[in-house]
Amino acid sequence: MNIKEKIIEAEKRIRPYLRETPLEFSYSLSKMTGCEVHLKLENIQITGSFKARGALNKILSLKDSTSKIVTASTGNHGLGVANALSVTRKEGTIYLPQNASSAKVEAIKLRGIPVEFYGDNCEETEQHVRKLADATNQIYVSPYNDEEVMAGQGSIGVELLRQLPDLDAVFISVGGGGLIAGIASYLKAVNPKIKVVACLPENAPVMYECIKAGKIIEVAEKPTISDATAGGIEAGSITFALCQEWVDEYVTVTEEEIIATMKLVIRQHHLIIEGSAGVAVASLLKVKSQCLGKKVVVLICGGNVSEAVLKSIICN
Repeated sequence: MNIKEKIIEAEKRIRPYLRETPLEFSYSLSKMTGCEVHLKLENIQITGSFKARGALNKILSLKDSTSKIVTASTGNHGLGVANALSVTRKEGTIYLPQNASSAKVEAIKLRGIPVEFYGDNCEETEQHVRKLADATNQIYVSPYNDEEVMAGQGSIGVELLRQLPDLDAVFISVGGGGLIAGIASYLKAVNPKIKVVACLPENAPVMYECIKAGKIIEVAEKPTISDATAGGIEAGSITFALCQEWVDEYVTVTEEEIIATMKLVIRQHHLIIEGSAGVAVASLLKVKSQCLGKKVVVLICGGNVSEAVLKSIICN
């Protein structure tokens, strides 16, 4: 089964349990950019993030397995796994770094799934949980380096072509690459002319630096409000080669640009979006001259913002 078929199968598998999120035309962004801008609102997915898709597809695909499930996450993937565990009634534990967003931690706990903390960043947490899974015969669900997870995220591509068949370009925020690799694999298989733009914070441009190097490398990072795209990429990740093949352009944006677009979306659309979604909007604004007259989708990948972060954005 090729990746396009896997994504179509994933979309059918998860459909009964998740929302087909709306594609909202943005009058303000269209006027600002000179193109026809649509926002794909994954911030109103049932967990507040696209991550619900991949986690659910992976865990549903395990079918009759009775093994316990573990995962590592900065929050959104953990919340997606927690939701999937609730749907399937399987047992598992979510491991998070010590600095995980309080809003995401609280949301996971509300679903009644055990939470443990380990490490100062998502890479440390992930390495620890992988070793734990191997030692205890539990199933580790990767946030991005897994075909079923990636296919679940790719279901967004199926929805996009159903909602806007003649789209020209899509702007997608990138961390480990599962989201953009899944969506790009489907869109390019259907229409190779669709432009796929990877969007990253300047403070954490890991995939971009790896692509420039031609291999997965360690990249020094600075703190970013786009916490969902922070962290390294593990060696051998399937997403790297797919990004090499299908992503057309990489755009990086500053923290100031991210915050400005988060404010813009709150003001113009009355939607709360997280930093990673702000990255995609900011990237469109940065390269708007390339998109004149085009039909463009910006993926609003999540809306799980802590109260403290939201206050700091609105009040400054």
